[in-house]
Amino acid sequence: MLEIKNLHAGIEDKEILKGINLVVKAGEVHAIMGPNGAGKSTLSSVIAGKEEYEVSSGDITLNNEDLLELDPTERAHKGVFLSFQYPVEIPGVSVTNFIKTAINESRKANGKDNMPAKEMLQKIREKSTLLEIDRKFLSRSLNEGFSGGEKKRNEIFQMAMLEPKLAILDETDSGLDIDALRIVSNGVNKLKSADNAVVIITHYQRLLDYIKPDFVHVLFDGKIVKTGDASLALELEEKGYDWIKEEINA
Repeated sequence: MLEIKNLHAGIEDKEILKGINLVVKAGEVHAIMGPNGAGKSTLSSVIAGKEEYEVSSGDITLNNEDLLELDPTERAHKGVFLSFQYPVEIPGVSVTNFIKTAINESRKANGKDNMPAKEMLQKIREKSTLLEIDRKFLSRSLNEGFSGGEKKRNEIFQMAMLEPKLAILDETDSGLDIDALRIVSNGVNKLKSADNAVVIITHYQRLLDYIKPDFVHVLFDGKIVKTGDASLALELEEKGYDWIKEEINA
């Protein structure tokens, strides 16, 4: 599904990603861990097409289609979803109206008519129930006055509604209490299928207690330096990242 080959990218004159290679197949969950400044959020931003980052070399394809040739909106319409560490507030635009617009714009880009109102309402009810979201929440302005947990839950709701092929969750666990973490994780687990893939970017192993990864990758100084199964996350939690640095320098 997602294939990244020898990706070099950065911002202004600073190279941050220094040769990333990664293959994510449909049905898989990949966790990317690493210390601050390793390049984790840069990688998610580059995949999503944030324009402040410049790709100097390498390739990113989704289902054999070159993503680097597409702008962020086109990538979203192709099925790339990125949850943000700090979702923006949009006063005056309700959660429901935002998601209706997003869905219909995506359908339009893919040559489809707007989703019928009855079908949209049914889907909103289904997904809000899945994520234990109160109906009153859906009428509030997008992220305005939301707690950290409400913002993250809202992003998973958007993911549920949009049904992306590739979901990138950038530090979704940041600022979540145990109850919010459980609800968000349950939502992600219920949305997984054989036709989509999830990439989780996190500092901590605790999220991976709830969302079981097929692969864990350690990103260090702009490169993936180690890959393993879920047990690698436990090892990182116990030892930290210094031992990774020692292995690299050995």
